[in-house]
Amino acid sequence: MDPAFQRTKILTNHLLQSSLSSHARTPSLSSNACLNYSAPELSENYAFGIKEMRKLIDGHHVEERDWLFGLMRQSKVFNPKVRGGRVFVSPDYNQSMEQQREMTLKRIEYLPERGVFKGWLTEKGEEVEWRKFACFEVLSIFDHSLATTLGVHFFLWGGAIQFFGTMHHHDKWLRDTENYSIKCCFAMTELGHGSNVHGVETVTTYDSNTGEFVINTPCESAQKFDNVRVPKENLLNSVADVSPDGKYLSSIKDPDQRFAAFMAPLTVGRVNIAVSSVYQSKVGLAIAIRYALTRRAFSLKPNEPEVLLLDYPSHQRRLLPFLAKTYAMCFAANYLKMLYVKRTPQSNKTIHIVSSSFKATFTCNNMQILLECREACGGQGLKTENRVGHLKGENDVQSTFEGDNNILMQQVSKALLDEYVAAQKRNKGFMGLGLEHMNKPCPIIPPQLTSTTLRCSQFQMDALCLRERDLLNLFVADVSQCQAKGESKEHAFIMSYQLAEDLGRAFSDRAIFQTFVEAEATLAAGSLKDVLGMLRSLYALICLEDVAFLRYGYLSVDNAATVRREIEKICSELRLHALALVSSFGIPDAFLSPIAFNWIDANSWSSV
Repeated sequence: MDPAFQRTKILTNHLLQSSLSSHARTPSLSSNACLNYSAPELSENYAFGIKEMRKLIDGHHVEERDWLFGLMRQSKVFNPKVRGGRVFVSPDYNQSMEQQREMTLKRIEYLPERGVFKGWLTEKGEEVEWRKFACFEVLSIFDHSLATTLGVHFFLWGGAIQFFGTMHHHDKWLRDTENYSIKCCFAMTELGHGSNVHGVETVTTYDSNTGEFVINTPCESAQKFDNVRVPKENLLNSVADVSPDGKYLSSIKDPDQRFAAFMAPLTVGRVNIAVSSVYQSKVGLAIAIRYALTRRAFSLKPNEPEVLLLDYPSHQRRLLPFLAKTYAMCFAANYLKMLYVKRTPQSNKTIHIVSSSFKATFTCNNMQILLECREACGGQGLKTENRVGHLKGENDVQSTFEGDNNILMQQVSKALLDEYVAAQKRNKGFMGLGLEHMNKPCPIIPPQLTSTTLRCSQFQMDALCLRERDLLNLFVADVSQCQAKGESKEHAFIMSYQLAEDLGRAFSDRAIFQTFVEAEATLAAGSLKDVLGMLRSLYALICLEDVAFLRYGYLSVDNAATVRREIEKICSELRLHALALVSSFGIPDAFLSPIAFNWIDANSWSSV
């Protein structure tokens, strides 16, 4: 029977409600049973303690995080709404820009009244630094306006007062800043200059007759001030000063070193962007994976239930590698925070390199993760109330501010080049930045890879170290070859941009993986360590999927195919732990979205 005629006959019989003859074999249309939501907790098992896992990945101040989550959840200024029988908090994006700004201010004013910012600027020591990081990570997942306003206020303005000011400035401004009695900004970026701070066009002229600085931006490509007068006593002068008669004074004579001293305290902004982006990835994955554990699509056989999205290998392959990547970023973020909290003048260079690398990598990963999570949720992922798409739109700017990601990665490679040259001059090998592996014999990748080899942490580390050391050697050779032809070092570096980007990525992947291995080593044998080992292997293998491993010949085509098959296998094994792994993020239900729970009730007529 012609297919078109067959379909027409079915529709005709259905519409006319006529019965088919006994000889007809074509079935009539029939209605399907209504879908019912079933919480994933009813069918999924936890093979390890999610509280223990959360302590491991959060690393510090779990109780303070939960306290702040609770403060936000219980206040009307955070816009609680009921969907599907649950309360969710998120901004009202139907408001005008002016209304949203007013609400952001109310939210910020609500927080110091309850002691959230206590000691952020007026206390010293590691404890307040760690607490500040924990609270900012929580605040960053509500919305970008809140996070950016607080970041500029406390870390850029407040940090500048702390590090560049003297006791006079501290007494005058720090407590009022901490209490949000004064509202602050940070006017550095210009229309024509962002990453190149050296090139800003703002002009400051000292007027010795009045003891004031006159700040002006005469160019349209700067667009800030218009001959604004600032009293000399407001100059933050711990690093440099101006005498009453207008002479520039500084104990740091080298201009580059002096510039570095001015930039070093601002690194905290880059650290904050990096670590907060990990929390946003957690939100996206928790929503998408919970949805995939309750949403079904298509039956494999007639009269059988439709299949859960996360039971499709293709869906596992979309989301679970990003889950492993997010766990890896958690451990790397904790390491970065530790570097910053325990900083010394000698460690400033290391903090700059690692924060540049991790900020670029984490924010790039975050955009990829949120995009995949949005698409994995289908049309529901586009709804603002379901958060994922909006989180991506709001935080896309992370790849640009506090340093363009491409430029940051080039800075990392340039720093590695300098380390290489310094090691050659010392003739004592590499020291620091995890580059000590360069002093050892070059690792060798076996010609045939097996599942056992691919899951071995030592093999994984060797493979990542091999790529990093080889790319560093190639980069040095490329720059040296250009210089030998008479080119300047700067021009040679620019012309080697492709190697620079590949090297920056290799450094970052190896450094992140190293923190993962170190975190895993703290655990006793058991189910928690077993699952973490699977995540570690998955993270390592998706790094090995990077095109550089084929481009530079570290993996053969056959071995690359073996890596891909092993990734699929690990994804299948991790499917059993997916709910437990996103539950370990510790993000309260109210900060997720309706599709993470009863999305049928949330979209019912009574809820719309």
